[in-house]
Amino acid sequence: MVGLFLPLIRTVREAGAELVVTEKNPQYIQKFPDLPITLDTAELRTCNKIVCTSTTVLNNSLDAILEHCPPDAFISVIGPTAGYFPDPLFARGVDVVGGRGVKNGPLLMQLLAERKRWGEATKKTCFRKTTYTCHKGRSLV
Repeated sequence: MVGLFLPLIRTVREAGAELVVTEKNPQYIQKFPDLPITLDTAELRTCNKIVCTSTTVLNNSLDAILEHCPPDAFISVIGPTAGYFPDPLFARGVDVVGGRGVKNGPLLMQLLAERKRWGEATKKTCFRKTTYTCHKGRSLV
């Protein structure tokens, strides 16, 4: 897991999967001592499934993260900021892109101003490389 997705921790543990969390924020190591959190992205080399925060696209660290992923790893980039065409990520080896698109702009602005959750103003999206037809009309696989 690249970036700490607290809501997913229980699901991963219930599945019996081994968990490795890579984080940029060293404070999380002390804040969550029961979680296997590391600052070393090289730990991803041992993973066959990787869930990665879409913030890595915004902070320009995704390529450095992908360098540490095994070639056969199943990689998902998810998060509310991943509401864009997934073609560039699929070209880099990502298998799934999940994010949000705005379905009600005025409501989103209202919810943001009120510092409320904005889920009802958005719609979740999920693109899989194996089923996605790129914006040029061609399948990527």
